[in-house]
Amino acid sequence: MMSFRNQYLQNLSYTGSTVKLIARIHEYKGKEALFQRQKPEVLEALRQVAIIQSTESSNRIEGITISTNRLERLLKERLAPENRSEAEIAGYREVLDTIHSSYEHIRLTPNVILQLHRDLMELATGAGGRWKLTDNDIREKLPNGQERIRFTPVPAWKTAEAVEELCRQYNIERDRGEVDDLILIAAFVLDFLCIHPFSDGNGRMARLLTLLLLYQAGYIIGRYISLEKVIEDTKEQYYETLEISSQGWHEGKHNIKPWLDYFLMMILNAYKRFEERAGIVTSDKRGWKQERVRTVVEHMIADFTVSDVEERCPGISRPTITKVLNEMGKEGVIECIERGRNARWRKV
Repeated sequence: MMSFRNQYLQNLSYTGSTVKLIARIHEYKGKEALFQRQKPEVLEALRQVAIIQSTESSNRIEGITISTNRLERLLKERLAPENRSEAEIAGYREVLDTIHSSYEHIRLTPNVILQLHRDLMELATGAGGRWKLTDNDIREKLPNGQERIRFTPVPAWKTAEAVEELCRQYNIERDRGEVDDLILIAAFVLDFLCIHPFSDGNGRMARLLTLLLLYQAGYIIGRYISLEKVIEDTKEQYYETLEISSQGWHEGKHNIKPWLDYFLMMILNAYKRFEERAGIVTSDKRGWKQERVRTVVEHMIADFTVSDVEERCPGISRPTITKVLNEMGKEGVIECIERGRNARWRKV
């Protein structure tokens, strides 16, 4: 809410780099109609991978993990969770499905946030859908085992009022249209995390709300590329910029720019990943799958597995990938350095 008070966003001045980031994302947004012209099997493969990666990464950031095989079965076959971690992951998938299918009909309100949080936590604890009852500091565990307080959020007794104000001000600014949607969404996420309205699940809810608000603003990249995976891959910067930009927040003297630049770069990286994984597939000529695999391998920097290539080649089967790798091995372009089920390859 502090980012929406006293004309804070309207009075910000932006560096050239921030303006360029916004311009580049706008440019990608203008191309999103072209994304839909990709081969249907490519888009569907990207969508399926994004669902799994989003669920896995957002929970793994919070230390919630299960085996990859169990994760895929849990999500694809809708298995009943067997423990707390699986219940957390199943809950995330449920809310993700709601956002993917119904984002156009969801207006941001405190009640909606409570309902989404209830669904997120229902299978795990059944205690979701209510604001925190006690104050909760954001803590960091240091390498020496000690803890430090990174930020002190809004106290429990002020939480409901703070979320109400945040949602109201966000919707007012969105309807006015004076501040770019990307800036508004970044500010909303920062304020939401500074309020820290729940006793559990704040980080996951922030990432789910990010996807919801981006969809509503016309940025559909999260359907095909996992934003949560991009965040996980830059987790240190994610936490660092949040901490920097939260300093002075309670007094309205915070500097949102470090977090804003990170947020924009995260979205831009998602678009770049889409281009990397699907942008090359623009031809109906025969042999495009083999050409795609070869292109991906040529851009590999470190040792890689079939799974690494498979992730970057949506819509291309594992047998086809393995066949191309074997061909490239015979040509002397790559070499197999570890055989078996988890075979690893290296460029020569």
